[in-house]
Amino acid sequence: MKSEVYCFIAEGRYTDLVKTISELRKSELVRKIFVLHTHATVRTEIPEGIEIIETDRLTSTLTMRKIADKADGNFIFLYTKSHMLQPGPWAIERMVQAANDVHAGMVYSDHYVLRDEHLLPNPVIDYQHGSLRDDFNFGSCLLFRAQYFKESVSLISDDFQFAGLYDIRLKVSQNHRIIRLPEYLYTEVETDLRNSGEKQFDYVDPKNREVQVEMEKACTRHLKDIGGWLKPKFSEIDLSFEKFPVEASVIIPVRNRARTIGDAVRSVLSQTPDFPFNIIVVDNHSTDGTTDILKQIEAEDQRLIHLIPERNDLGIGGCWTLAIMDHRCGRFAIQLDSDDIYIDNHVVGKIVETFYRENCAMVVGSYQMVNFKLEEIPPGLIDHKEWTPDNGRNNALRINGLGAPRAFYTPVLREVKIPNVSYGEDYAVGLRISRDFRIGRIYESLYLCRRWDENSDAALSIEKLNQHNLYKDRIRTLELFARQELNL
Repeated sequence: MKSEVYCFIAEGRYTDLVKTISELRKSELVRKIFVLHTHATVRTEIPEGIEIIETDRLTSTLTMRKIADKADGNFIFLYTKSHMLQPGPWAIERMVQAANDVHAGMVYSDHYVLRDEHLLPNPVIDYQHGSLRDDFNFGSCLLFRAQYFKESVSLISDDFQFAGLYDIRLKVSQNHRIIRLPEYLYTEVETDLRNSGEKQFDYVDPKNREVQVEMEKACTRHLKDIGGWLKPKFSEIDLSFEKFPVEASVIIPVRNRARTIGDAVRSVLSQTPDFPFNIIVVDNHSTDGTTDILKQIEAEDQRLIHLIPERNDLGIGGCWTLAIMDHRCGRFAIQLDSDDIYIDNHVVGKIVETFYRENCAMVVGSYQMVNFKLEEIPPGLIDHKEWTPDNGRNNALRINGLGAPRAFYTPVLREVKIPNVSYGEDYAVGLRISRDFRIGRIYESLYLCRRWDENSDAALSIEKLNQHNLYKDRIRTLELFARQELNL
């Protein structure tokens, strides 16, 4: 029997709408096209034969229900942007074919983006069990098997404004495959022209708080459904179990940061806690003068321990391991990046105090976004207030980072181990520690995070961004599997 596809598209400008509809009608599989009109869009003239669906938001639970009610065919094709869509030759047929071949619940694909009149390839990444991020990039064209979409809608128990589509995707994934076609099947218009470094903090922007609350609720329910949710019970630790040469060590991995490393180190040496501390800088074979700056400061202050690895294959995580395994490392290992500075001389003391007060194995603070002149830039304070003591470690599987600065009880960190990578190593360790132990939080700013052109994540290519996200999704997948094993 020939498959029938029911298309649902967001309303936009009339010219874009007409072109999108015309393109979709070229497929013989398209049985009917619906336009989703929301309170955020201006009602335009609709071409003949097209039905309007009045709803609140494109991503709401109400919209999902209305789509389910109207979809009488085998498949639902959802286009989530309002700009013109240009499917490639036989794009819908190819998605349907792939869905039928493996009986998938949802199909998405690589695509092209039209950015500043330039046509650019936009590969996406494979979906896996740990792809729990609500900002997972599927592209704008999603093909659902209608039967599974309807089944998922029937299981909905919440009325979300923002998390309706996310909720459906999670429910579909519980029992059915979500597959990616590594083929460039369509062209969409790129509407968010910001660099990667500007986009990465959207989820902690205060104006998006309502969105995040809904996303967390949907993800928490999903984790409970699949046996990956952890109750708020934690292992106790004895913070005075071992002897250490100092109470705390601030650890800074660095490579070629001559412009900033002096400021970072001096902000640490200016700390005034009521206990002994040191700073361990792992200089990963710098060639720009960083080494000379560190040697000069080391000669002036013996609290600076300047390490140069004997090997050349260490990422940031490997540099951290070198530091914490050093016999001079303190009871608590505290992070600072080589281009950032502590906000005052009480930071180290506040962090250590939090360890003892909350009996935790890890502490995460907050920081202020500034430019190189130390002037505040949006979104300002990054405090990760989405973290809660009861559900923080579950919600950590949804978000893409736990915050900073991070500090660890050294014996636990030595046991857990740090991945030898230069991206996501902190997130991987945080997830692993949160499985067993409490994580303490400090919601006031502890350091100034300088955003400048030489930040490692300021303007990533799509390939590098995909590499990073694929790694973090893999880390989430492994952690999810481990938690499911605990709950058996």
